[in-house]
Amino acid sequence: MTDELDPTADTERTPAILLAAFEGWNDAGSSASQSLEMVADAWEARSVHELDPQDFHDFQVNRPLSVRDEDGSRVLKWPTTTISVATSPVAGRTVLLVQGIEPSFRWLDFCEEILDVAQQWDVGSVVSVGALLADVPHTRPVPCQVTSDDPGVQALLGVEGSEYEGPAGIVSVLAQLAQERGMHAMSLWAAVPHYVAQPPSPKATLALLSALEELVGEPLPLGELVEEARAWQAGVDELAEQDPEVAEYVRQLEEAKDTAELPEATGEAIAREFERYLRRRDPGSGPQSPGR
Repeated sequence: MTDELDPTADTERTPAILLAAFEGWNDAGSSASQSLEMVADAWEARSVHELDPQDFHDFQVNRPLSVRDEDGSRVLKWPTTTISVATSPVAGRTVLLVQGIEPSFRWLDFCEEILDVAQQWDVGSVVSVGALLADVPHTRPVPCQVTSDDPGVQALLGVEGSEYEGPAGIVSVLAQLAQERGMHAMSLWAAVPHYVAQPPSPKATLALLSALEELVGEPLPLGELVEEARAWQAGVDELAEQDPEVAEYVRQLEEAKDTAELPEATGEAIAREFERYLRRRDPGSGPQSPGR
């Protein structure tokens, strides 16, 4: 499908950044897809490309939905992956948002089509966003980790390559193919407590958006997430108190977490949090993100 906007209109602009999240296996608690949806809504992202769902989806797995449109007519809503474009309000940077469902077929073609559009928009950095279920307590900060096999990203952000070996999701495939094309590629993952896996997971969404702020280079819209995260944790606390076995399990997870070295307590983490605070007071300050 053709682009609605002209990606070559401004050849002098800062290289764009692409953020991608997909519903499904890579999206515990729907936190990754929700984080991008909040950015797209707040920054009024405009759709510029849609991938044909017939090429990539098994409709017995991801069925179309029968819904009513604004006029009240019944229409079918297909599991389409959309690429939209927004302009960040502070730096005026072009941000591409890839939102959809993990495909069933032709993963390589799927990712290549996305990256073809990314190159049209002069994308310099690709950030794949995901969330996984893990043995972490809901009472502690949601762990987020940025990894990259790109030496340039490792040097700039002080991150390491992923040590994971096992089944890969579509976000991992997209990141690897992006790096092969010469783009800066990195992955951001949040760990969601497995015993409260059902969506929504506002605390994990909040953690992902906070981590993405450092990669995008300016504040991201948080909406009511802070209050929703507090309410979510209070609700889970109440449920845990009603089940002694769950309460004991949470206590064990807390002890394991507190015994381990907490990234939140390191001097580097405190410095990052202070930089984030300064950016929210003065959006023009803060370190430069990859590709800027």
